[in-house]
Amino acid sequence: MRQSSVRGDRSRRHQPDAQELGWDDSLYEGRSDGQGGDGGAAGPAEPPGRGRRKRRRGRRVLRWTAGIAALLVLGTAGAGYLYYEHLNGNLRKGALDLGEGGLKKPEPNAFGQTPMNILLLGSDSRNSKANLKLGGAKADVGRKPLADVQMLLHVSADRSSMSVLSIPRDTRVTIPQCTDPKSGETYPQTTAPINQSLQHGGPGCTVATWKELTGIYIDHFMMIDFAGVVDMADAVGGVPVCVDNNIYSHDSKGHGSGLKLTKGDHNIKGVQALQWLRTRYGFEDNTDIGRAKAQHMYMNSMIRQLKAGTKLTDPGKLQALAEAATKALTVDDGLGSVKKLYDLGGDLNRVPVKRVTMATMPWSYGPGESYVIPKPGDAEQVFAMLRNDTALDGKDQKKKPAADPKPATAKDQLQITVQNGTNGAIQGPVVGRASAVQGQLATLGYTAAGTDATLIAQADTTITYGGKDAEGDALAVAKALGLPKSAVKESSSAQGIRLIVGNDWRTGTTYPKTAGGKQQADKAPESADALNGEDKKACMKVNPSYTW
Repeated sequence: MRQSSVRGDRSRRHQPDAQELGWDDSLYEGRSDGQGGDGGAAGPAEPPGRGRRKRRRGRRVLRWTAGIAALLVLGTAGAGYLYYEHLNGNLRKGALDLGEGGLKKPEPNAFGQTPMNILLLGSDSRNSKANLKLGGAKADVGRKPLADVQMLLHVSADRSSMSVLSIPRDTRVTIPQCTDPKSGETYPQTTAPINQSLQHGGPGCTVATWKELTGIYIDHFMMIDFAGVVDMADAVGGVPVCVDNNIYSHDSKGHGSGLKLTKGDHNIKGVQALQWLRTRYGFEDNTDIGRAKAQHMYMNSMIRQLKAGTKLTDPGKLQALAEAATKALTVDDGLGSVKKLYDLGGDLNRVPVKRVTMATMPWSYGPGESYVIPKPGDAEQVFAMLRNDTALDGKDQKKKPAADPKPATAKDQLQITVQNGTNGAIQGPVVGRASAVQGQLATLGYTAAGTDATLIAQADTTITYGGKDAEGDALAVAKALGLPKSAVKESSSAQGIRLIVGNDWRTGTTYPKTAGGKQQADKAPESADALNGEDKKACMKVNPSYTW
């Protein structure tokens, strides 16, 4: 049985009623103290022509592509330099990381490829007329927005798979110290629901929180608001969804998004699409767990549509969409142009639908069942898979076991660089880790080992090497220290052998069995409630209290 089957009064404990908090949320299913809110995503057009030149000319008309989600736009191409610059001016940009953790970007693999991680955020901002009309809750006007939708999009280094990991908005985490780059205000480290991280200086603090929680390096963020979701859902002509019973997300206390559908399949767009993405009261157990699953179904369905050839053929609508999307979108500085977004869309489009997996962070209730926390063991298993570029669907090609190559260099002549990777904003670095492990290597006969004094942050201890000739030496070093084979990685950028002592080895000179004793997982645990992109039979379970 899935964890999201919790019913009855647990759903109320999981998210307090609005009236108990002293304000009306007739449309906004949440609360203004940070544990509430319902946050809330288009294909190239080729007009018919009578010749190759006409078709080429048609392709120069503005085209908008959305290839990953109902929540976020992926890319665009300009129909002229001035209009292109105009769209660039619409985009809002922000710093990628407001924390001080210094997490290290993964080394490229043997083919020079690196995975890509993008944090997708849905803002519940009511600070515009359009968003207020769609989101309700007038009492929240002027309040700093919350990041009520948070999904980490992981694209494998070879672009063969994509794993999307959601986290419930009221997951209790440590939010690291962040400094708002605009106001200069510093927000101290605190423990709070993860959706509040957006209020600590902007999306860059949410990025910093994810990096500290998961140990996963994040390359970019993309954030959209209510109005943007509606406009993009309209542009693609609607998205197919399914419910297993009649649903009306509304009750006498004012709870609900207003979504009203009959049992079966529907093509939803506009406001109705936003209602689907925001619905909590009415799906499964009336919590964020069910809502995340509904969002996953929607995203998978949109991806299938776009892959199947859904196109935008009206230049006027394309222009309106480009305007709305760029005005609704906030991205990090590294994605701060329309061209970069378009290129990103093309890159993501390489992933086949059958290798797209949507999952939710394994969770368990905290004390009193008023919030959730990462589930011990299972959550870290999922984080580790993404850190190690392992797809959550379990369909990565498995290498056939082969005999380990023999070391090619004598121990006392092998050049090894040891580096301290225990930095981090929350735990702080362990001073002297590189020297301690380098001393242990010398005791084991590796007397030519040295240290790099540069302090970095890395979750897992790794040994990187360059070229097949050094593989035997790297494996021998790992065996001597008690490291698993999975810690040894070939990198196209490696210079010699480099050992980074990660946060999984903060004490002692022998790698702890608790960190490396288990075989590396190759598939997400059942508690992640994974959904494959090709699953066309998925249908949302309606809560009996919200049917009609």
